[in-house]
Amino acid sequence: MKRAAILLLIAALSLPAAAQTIYKCVDEHGGTVIANARINDGCKAVVMTPETTPPPRPPAVKTPANFPKVTEDAQKARDGDRRLILEQELSGEQRGLEQAKRDLAEQEALHPVAGAAAAPSGIDRLAPYRDRVAQHERNIAAIQKELSGLR
Repeated sequence: MKRAAILLLIAALSLPAAAQTIYKCVDEHGGTVIANARINDGCKAVVMTPETTPPPRPPAVKTPANFPKVTEDAQKARDGDRRLILEQELSGEQRGLEQAKRDLAEQEALHPVAGAAAAPSGIDRLAPYRDRVAQHERNIAAIQKELSGLR
């Protein structure tokens, strides 16, 4: 009876280890099979233990102590310069939009019968003028978005 208890204890202790063992086997067709039990003699045990964990993540890179830093005043000056440049670009785009709209209106006035319709040849002669207006409008929207994101 004592022997049976010892064998049972040894078997019970070996169960968790067996449950964590994974086998990589090669089947009769040469394919690889992963199993939790031996399938044939071509199986190799890949033991997984609780201590086996994925490699640790590398630590976050910290800024070196001697890394150059920008003072708050210098950053404010840079932000101010950026705002000034964006406002100048916005002003230029608005002037360009006004000019493009005038050019489009002049071209539309040349042939009031055709108006915005395409020419008989199928080529819309006003398309480049409309494209210029649309481009200036997109540029203005992008600059305004940049300006709204400034501190």
